[in-house]
Amino acid sequence: MAAGNNGASTPEDDDPFGYLYADGQAAGAQAPRQGGGYGYPGPASPGVPRTSYNQVRAVGERQYGQVPPQQQYQQYQQYAQPSPQYAAPESYPGGGDRTRPVPQAQPPQRGGGRGGGPNTKGLLIGAIAVVGVVVAGITIAVLTNTSDGTKDDQANPAPAASQVQESPSARPSASQEEQPVELPKQDAATLQLGGPATLGKDVKGAKGADGAYVMFNGVGGSASWTVEVPKDGEYTLFLTYGVPGRDAKTSLSINGEQPRGINMSNFAQAAENDWEKGWTKTYSWVTLKKGVNTMKMSCEPGDQCEAYLDQVWLKQGHVKG
Repeated sequence: MAAGNNGASTPEDDDPFGYLYADGQAAGAQAPRQGGGYGYPGPASPGVPRTSYNQVRAVGERQYGQVPPQQQYQQYQQYAQPSPQYAAPESYPGGGDRTRPVPQAQPPQRGGGRGGGPNTKGLLIGAIAVVGVVVAGITIAVLTNTSDGTKDDQANPAPAASQVQESPSARPSASQEEQPVELPKQDAATLQLGGPATLGKDVKGAKGADGAYVMFNGVGGSASWTVEVPKDGEYTLFLTYGVPGRDAKTSLSINGEQPRGINMSNFAQAAENDWEKGWTKTYSWVTLKKGVNTMKMSCEPGDQCEAYLDQVWLKQGHVKG
């Protein structure tokens, strides 16, 4: 297409609304018909204005949202009816007195007051009363079963022969098993003497039978005895003795083992040469075997044996009193 040649059609031919204007009508523009485009009939062809796929109508020809006449009549009948919620002033007591306020519907009241509604307080009290009755019935039933021996026996039948347990009184308690064993005391008069050791009764205050006591009388003097214990373990040997207001020292041997020293100090704080005030007590920790054990007090070389032996005894465990 050369410059200045616009083809077969002119600008007014391209205007879809050209038929509305005087110059368009002079040019032959017509209102659109079914199947045409831009107001011109027929399909597009060379030299003929383009057609449109839209069905173009004149302004004001197409209408939207129209209601069919029958439906319009039904709507009219509906709106013509008086509203049930409206009443003319003349219908109220007193005629057409418009100064009187129109009574308003009261909303339903909640709670258990006089205005109606569920009585929640009454329901709560009733529920509490029911629970109290149930609890009272259970309590009475429990007390009845406890007081009636037959019901209690049915609820707790006696165990079968294979389930019978030993009576607790037949078994020693833990406190009885762990209770320390205290063996009887032995007087000096019952001991077996050896070497220069002898019995004496001159000094008063001895606790042994007839007031007798053992005098070692120098190296080699001894006193032996036997004791039976229930089990292996630790024990404590106690002995009472007297010294003349000054310390002494002797030896102890168990089951023939090597002797060991025993301190026999002046714990009574007696004056020197005061034998009657010098009676006191001491102890020594030992280990014994179950059954019979042999014990020996003796005056060995290097000991200071100026002491009188009164009584001896044992306690289970390592104790001090």
